[in-house]
Amino acid sequence: MNKKLAAALSGGAVLVLTLSGCSDDSDNKVNDWAKKVCDQVQPQLQKITNANASIRQKAGDNSKPVDVQEADSVAFQQMSEAYKALGAAVDSAGPPPVDDGEATQKAAVKELNASSKAYADLKVKVDALDTKDQREFADGLNGIADELHKISTSGDQALRKLQSGEVGVAMSKQKGCQQPAASTGPSGSGAADADASPEAADPEKKDSSDKESTEKDSSEKDSSEKKS
Repeated sequence: MNKKLAAALSGGAVLVLTLSGCSDDSDNKVNDWAKKVCDQVQPQLQKITNANASIRQKAGDNSKPVDVQEADSVAFQQMSEAYKALGAAVDSAGPPPVDDGEATQKAAVKELNASSKAYADLKVKVDALDTKDQREFADGLNGIADELHKISTSGDQALRKLQSGEVGVAMSKQKGCQQPAASTGPSGSGAADADASPEAADPEKKDSSDKESTEKDSSEKDSSEKKS
């Protein structure tokens, strides 16, 4: 029921999530600008990552419609707040010291604020769904998933430009602009389902432990037989 919604989350234009390390030739001014932005970005990226994980978790655990609605509503609210904060971070940092930096910055802020509003609108729509009629609820979620897909795949030209060239290189070196891991332990991620024992995490260690236990039992048995 919620799987289409979860699938629509992939490929979204999230600030700096697509960056990769490149050559270290950015000048100090660009690096300083990148640090100023990225220092504010990490908490918001964590919010977005956790919100996505929450939606995916509800997509895979056969939750009741009312639980799905609640989880999606909270997730959309978190994403709306995070994108608004990302826009504020890019805005407060000022234009990056590169060619056409001011125009690119303003366009990126506009896109981030538009994404914030779009997620706020999705929250309103998911809150309005009728959870008592499962078929109607599922149809409503499908419609929201279609809108989410549009948000995730369009309107990110300025963000991509901001993340390219010298600025992109500088941002990719900042820890705050690197994608965080989800902290919600989503179902199916391995985080929540993993066995807590070290033997379960390392099969070879488990086999070694079992072998030692068998040899110990055999030794104790031989000793007991000799005494008798």
